Amino acid sequence: MSEPSYASLACPAPAITSGIIELAHGGGGRLTHRLIDDIFRPAFAVAPDDFTHDGAVLGLESDGQQLAFTTDSYVVRPLFFPGGDIGTLAINGTVNDLAMCGAEPKYLSVGLVIEEGLSIDLLRKVVESMRTAAVFAGVRIVTGDTKVVERGKGDGLYVNTSGVGLIRARSPVAPQRVEPGDAVILSGDIGRHGVAILGVREGLGFEMEITSDCAPLSAAVLALINAGIEIHCLRDLTRGGLATGLIEIADTAHIAIELDESVIPVSDSVRGACEILGLDPLYVANEGRFVALVPPEYAALALEHLQRFDQQATIIGHVEAGEGNPGVRLRTIGAVRALDMLSGEQLPRIC
Repeated sequence: MSEPSYASLACPAPAITSGIIELAHGGGGRLTHRLIDDIFRPAFAVAPDDFTHDGAVLGLESDGQQLAFTTDSYVVRPLFFPGGDIGTLAINGTVNDLAMCGAEPKYLSVGLVIEEGLSIDLLRKVVESMRTAAVFAGVRIVTGDTKVVERGKGDGLYVNTSGVGLIRARSPVAPQRVEPGDAVILSGDIGRHGVAILGVREGLGFEMEITSDCAPLSAAVLALINAGIEIHCLRDLTRGGLATGLIEIADTAHIAIELDESVIPVSDSVRGACEILGLDPLYVANEGRFVALVPPEYAALALEHLQRFDQQATIIGHVEAGEGNPGVRLRTIGAVRALDMLSGEQLPRIC
């Protein structure tokens, strides 16, 4: 029997014709990418590859050193959650975006938008969390800004962090470098951050507490680089989860990715919570997980190094030629399912 095409497996996405911004525009799925493609890229992009990665790689004319630069904003609700808070999230999130460019994170800026009425003690706790996270990640907070908005206009606290790092990878790390045959390596179990946020937000009493995986990823990435492993692409799996991250890569590189569902690590507690709530863990956000796409001859060595950071790191799939039909498919028991981007917002305000 011939393989079914991706198109035959995909469910049609509902047409969205609203002329206003919706929550789903910030969810990392189809509407987010429509904003980028229809609004931001035409306005800001200079090269075709702009806005296809977690950050920008900048060359310095004086000495040839390359820098990575990125920025992100954090609007998580609640501000504190099992395994972290908005401050820890802001530091680790920007550190991780720099690492995904093959860079060693060095310097961060912090911008705070504070709602009138926020507790000074709560703000102090967030700032202390940021300081602790920065020290642990080996970065310095060197500049910042503060704005206060009227009561009821800011949902407590919003944080923006921008970061600069030094490129350490020996060759570019970007979706465009992915090739057929590359191994897809996942750095650990998935789904914990999104479920942890939802659990505390909605007061859900899970039998076992689920904690966010929020953590810096730069040490794991630098270990791969220092081991001489050729890395074609890295992607941290935040909004939209594992599925969306890989779909973005496949679409940019015009390749196909096949995953083996049976080896993708999901904890029993996360899987159970997702079944109860009607969520697919493949699409649930993470804040301490990434995929590395490496040539097959480096796969075993890369896995060995990543398992030193998390024993659940595993090879979950491989890259195939797109042949005019790029995308991601999930091989399950006796079936193949195409993965598509979410058209709506699955879990708002998770990062």
